[in-house]
Amino acid sequence: METTRLSSKGQVIIPKAVRAAHGWETGVEFTVIDTGEGVLLKPRAPFEPTTLGDVAGLLRDRVAGRTEAQIKAALERDVRERWRGSR
Repeated sequence: METTRLSSKGQVIIPKAVRAAHGWETGVEFTVIDTGEGVLLKPRAPFEPTTLGDVAGLLRDRVAGRTEAQIKAALERDVRERWRGSR
């Protein structure tokens, strides 16, 4: 178990072995959670969580719409090609 020390600026150095084991590089941001027994550092996700509704309209102008019949035909074609390739 490695130890570290709190600096006069409130900084804590995370040991290199721990950073390497988690793949943390310079600039990674953490969420600090007070657990009552200590502090938990969790790396923040690079992007805020989104839902399909948040991004559904992004491709509207770039991709031509497909009818239900076209989608069904494409899926059937894909299944047939994959099934033939698995023999």
